[in-house]
Amino acid sequence: MPAPERPAPGSAFHWQGLDRHGQPRTGVLQAADAMAARSALRRQGIRVARLGATSATSATPTSREGPRQPRQELAASRRISEKQLLLFTRQLATMLHAGLPLLQSLDIAIRGAGAGALAALLLAVRQDVARGDSLCIALGRHPRHFDALFCNLVRAAEQAGLLDSMLDRIAGYREKSLALKSRVRAALTYPCAVVLVAMVVTVVIMLWVVPAFEQMFSNFGAELPLPTRIVMETARWLGDFWPGLLGTLALAALLGVQAWRRLPRLRQQAQRMSLRLPVFGLLLRQAALARWSRTFATLFGAGIALVEALETVAGAAGNVVHAEASLAIRDAVRNGASLHAAMEATGVFPDLAVQMTAVGEEAGALDTMLGKIAELNEREVDDAVTALTSLMEPVIMAVLGLVIGGLVVAMYLPVFRLGAVT
Repeated sequence: MPAPERPAPGSAFHWQGLDRHGQPRTGVLQAADAMAARSALRRQGIRVARLGATSATSATPTSREGPRQPRQELAASRRISEKQLLLFTRQLATMLHAGLPLLQSLDIAIRGAGAGALAALLLAVRQDVARGDSLCIALGRHPRHFDALFCNLVRAAEQAGLLDSMLDRIAGYREKSLALKSRVRAALTYPCAVVLVAMVVTVVIMLWVVPAFEQMFSNFGAELPLPTRIVMETARWLGDFWPGLLGTLALAALLGVQAWRRLPRLRQQAQRMSLRLPVFGLLLRQAALARWSRTFATLFGAGIALVEALETVAGAAGNVVHAEASLAIRDAVRNGASLHAAMEATGVFPDLAVQMTAVGEEAGALDTMLGKIAELNEREVDDAVTALTSLMEPVIMAVLGLVIGGLVVAMYLPVFRLGAVT
């Protein structure tokens, strides 16, 4: 039987894999043989998933893969909600736990997704897996929907042969993250919505109700009270300039959104300032710590190395303060410092979290202790949301009463004065 052909010395190898941060990478490398190519990539921190020799005339791999870029862009360009991805993760974990093969499980998930964006995404993942890619590589080609945290956990599970239990754990993590995000959003949305409604009601009164009163007061022939004159002058000004004012507000909102998307420094500064807000700052800090602890516990419990877990946590922290702290902790741990000492040195983490981490390190149960830190902060977020909602309701009602009541009183003062004179 003839020996298999080997690539000639100095061949080009097309490779696919994950870098140190768990991000998918691909490229072409010149090496003497496949073993030398793998060694060179390993020295660069690349975990190789696929490696194939390219032809001399082109830089395309000789594997069975065809062009997939248009399909990937189509799947990645559509919006898929986090709840849909959570449901897919839970369903895939259940099917794998029942003993179904991965490709068959993906087929069932595709049929269950219907004809929407999720089905297109899962179809792209399924085709990559059918070509021989691992699931983490296939998911990593869609970073908009499957971040580095998701891919790193899947990679660790595939290496350990525990993909079903890991997907179930990822689903649980995402459920708790979504619940935490919903509670924080509810605490911030309620006062903003009430204030917005109050502004709309005030503008309606100023543009339509006050002019009717002004026309009625023009027949009085007497000087109007000062509050009434102020309200009427304000109403005239709004009536004359409201188109320009509305256009200015819309333009300012558009520019603000574009600046938020295109200026990372502005976004980072806003995140820093949000943690120092007088009322909501504590709530946001507790939510950020809960997310950081939950993510770290999930990664470390999955068997991912401490330094690598800290790098992934930095990317998934959701806040620049905790992201920078994670990288500082990573560097300190690399230099031999303990985790709790590195956390304390950043000045970001409260004393209770540092002490609980120290206990977890000493007891060899760091992932369990980090989970308890997350649960503690999630309960504190729940209590803070309840307290803020109870506090904001009477405050907002009092402010609305002063604004709307002041307008009504100002407009009825001439009527009261006229009644007193008669």
